[in-house]
Amino acid sequence: MHKHSRQRDAVLTVLRNTKEHPTAEVIYEEVKKQVPNISLGTVYRNLRLLVDMGEILELITPSCSRFDGDISEHYHFTCRSCGRVYDLPSEAVTKPSAKMDGFRFEHCRMDFSGICPDC
Repeated sequence: MHKHSRQRDAVLTVLRNTKEHPTAEVIYEEVKKQVPNISLGTVYRNLRLLVDMGEILELITPSCSRFDGDISEHYHFTCRSCGRVYDLPSEAVTKPSAKMDGFRFEHCRMDFSGICPDC
């Protein structure tokens, strides 16, 4: 169990109040508005802790890590051109043309996690 932290709450609030998938640096700039004396290192530590606690998702893109406050089951689409990350409902994967007009799917990767039989 981790003790309550104003800085961690601020990081989580930023992520839960956006549909974007910001980088740690963008989160830092937003959190600084609420907690002016926070350091980038503190933001990174809190992001790692929140990921480890299952409170947020980390999306590793070719250029950087991005974070998602929406931990519900959903997929992501990363644009190779602009780098933006979009949430995809599950229907977009089973029927891409039905829900994602204008997107050209070039690749699909699904990541799974869980517990092995030995654990």
